[in-house]
Amino acid sequence: MADPSSYRPEPGEIPDSPGVYRFRDEHGRVIYVGKAKSLRQRLANYFQDLAGLHVRTRTMVTTAASVEWTVVSTEVEALQLEYTWIKEFDPRFNVKYRDDKSYPSLAVTLNEEYPRVQVMRGPKKKGVRYFGPYAHAWAIRETVDLMLRAFPVRTCSAGVFKRSAQIGRPCLLGYIGKCCAPCVGRVTAEEHRELAEEFCDFVAGHTGAYLRRLEREMQQAAEEMEYEKAARLRDDMDALKRAMEKSAVVLTDATDADLIALAEDELEAAVQIFHVRGGRVRGQRGWVTDKVEEVTTSGLVEHALQQLYGEERGDAVPKEVLVPALPDPAGPATKWLSERRGSAVSLRVPQRGDKRALMETVRRNAQQALALHKTKRASDLTTRSRALEEIAEALALDSAPLRIECFDISHFQGDDVVASMVVFEDGLARKSEYRRFQIKGRVGDTQVWHGEGQDDVRSMHEVISRRFRRYLQEKRRTGEWGGQAAESTGGEGVEPSHQPGSSPAEGSDTGTGSRDENGRPKKFAYPPQLLVVDGGAPQVAAARSALDELGIDDVAVCGLAKRREEVWLPGEADPVVLSRTSEGLYLLMRVRDEAHRFAIRYQRSKRSKTMKASPLDAVPGLGASRKQALIKHFGSLKRLRAATVEEICEVPGVGRKTAETVAAALVTKSSKPAVNTATGEIVEEE
Repeated sequence: MADPSSYRPEPGEIPDSPGVYRFRDEHGRVIYVGKAKSLRQRLANYFQDLAGLHVRTRTMVTTAASVEWTVVSTEVEALQLEYTWIKEFDPRFNVKYRDDKSYPSLAVTLNEEYPRVQVMRGPKKKGVRYFGPYAHAWAIRETVDLMLRAFPVRTCSAGVFKRSAQIGRPCLLGYIGKCCAPCVGRVTAEEHRELAEEFCDFVAGHTGAYLRRLEREMQQAAEEMEYEKAARLRDDMDALKRAMEKSAVVLTDATDADLIALAEDELEAAVQIFHVRGGRVRGQRGWVTDKVEEVTTSGLVEHALQQLYGEERGDAVPKEVLVPALPDPAGPATKWLSERRGSAVSLRVPQRGDKRALMETVRRNAQQALALHKTKRASDLTTRSRALEEIAEALALDSAPLRIECFDISHFQGDDVVASMVVFEDGLARKSEYRRFQIKGRVGDTQVWHGEGQDDVRSMHEVISRRFRRYLQEKRRTGEWGGQAAESTGGEGVEPSHQPGSSPAEGSDTGTGSRDENGRPKKFAYPPQLLVVDGGAPQVAAARSALDELGIDDVAVCGLAKRREEVWLPGEADPVVLSRTSEGLYLLMRVRDEAHRFAIRYQRSKRSKTMKASPLDAVPGLGASRKQALIKHFGSLKRLRAATVEEICEVPGVGRKTAETVAAALVTKSSKPAVNTATGEIVEEE
């Protein structure tokens, strides 16, 4: 535990102006970000007598090892910079709102030639119009199903759309009148886009004009004795009215507003938001946060505003935001919201009338969410704490291992050797810090270890050495040790695991460690309290040897063998056997299995890249079933290439035209069969 006086700035160093400050721990990790109207007055509060500080503030200042600050011109700039740094550094002592990206929204993909209506989750994409979020996906689908009668917009996936266009027949929705079937040319792209825009306008709340237009068209059709058309328009109106009934009117003045309510206790706070558009509730969302810092209701409201509107622009920020308490001061937050919207935003506390009554409803939802969360989480917190305590006791550790790293090796018959590193903090997976490694060469080429499993042992020694060599390099680089920086290992052999469209859970690693000069996060920055390897005594010995060679003696090592789930320690002849009902053993098994899953996934992706595609893949109109039938009939691609058109026609399901296409495609391709580029072996499809 650090003494705050050891890093307290000298009198007069801190400016008396607006700014943002950061506390860092001994490893350089940012653990708290805050803003202040006067940096001098705010920071002075942290360096008073520890007995006078709130318990959470006291924990933060004793964990920190340094403090730094950045001066800005206005409080609005401070608010924006604070939000940016909290998103970038994810400080452990700041209020953390659990991300609610899993909440579904109704989306219309106006960025496509033929816009599609669908349920979407995750981060918002450019060119897509969103409505919501909603509490349940089924509620969106029910509403869309009702509206498709009046707005038959495309809802099918790209694959179904393409397939229907190829065969010249629409899907079922096209036949029952719930899609205008642009895939087969029933409407033009312009007509379909106009229909999609009308759908968006109706969902956005502009319902009156459209319903009046439908009613006029219905009456005109009846006067002209087009009774079938009039009946269809009547049914369309009924369907739209039923869809509107699903979102009741809550504000009679057709207000666009977001209502934010809180329910809190000493340790946690629940936030609920109702999105009201055109006087109707169009969406709802909410989350629960741990109050890891001393924060008032006003502070929670300010954090909620940052979470809600930090990445929003334009109409996504409503004209009116109703809150239970105003931020202190309210001016910077109001100006910040107005800048993001592009016009004035009213931020206030409702005092009377319908808005006050609706705020009470939102507050009751927040109270119920907090009560439900406590019911679910009570056993979970207890279980995780007990598991960490059991591990510490079984392995004779000085304290519970709050950060656990696990390593696993995966390969395919000695080729494509890879390793994985997964991280668990406080008993929960921290997927953003997962890493994966590429082991150099075939496993069996150089065997410096002897005994059973020597291939995995050598690989384990290599990957542990590389991981902790990076750690030592970053310690030297950040000045924690004297002398020159360690020899850089660069990014060689370490594969980035993030791919476009994938979750950030996979992380990436292409280079060096902890933080750069601006404090941005790097890789391999801090050590674990416990290092777990997938394997028994040989793998544990390899890991311990790698750490000893680097001079690291403050990281505990153990291994978990799959056969009997035995825990092995370095230098011990017999394993530690934990009870099958032990929460500690269950946590170790989860960590080990996650490392195994992550390694297998990477190894399979590398193996698939070494295989060349079959020439049959390029044959238009030839699906997987008929490709399999062709290979099964002839036995190999070589025999299929030598077959005549008549012989190919003998395969069930293959007509003459398809047979001629297959024969022509195989003639134009190289006569070489598919090969494994890693080994040079011929790969015959079966």
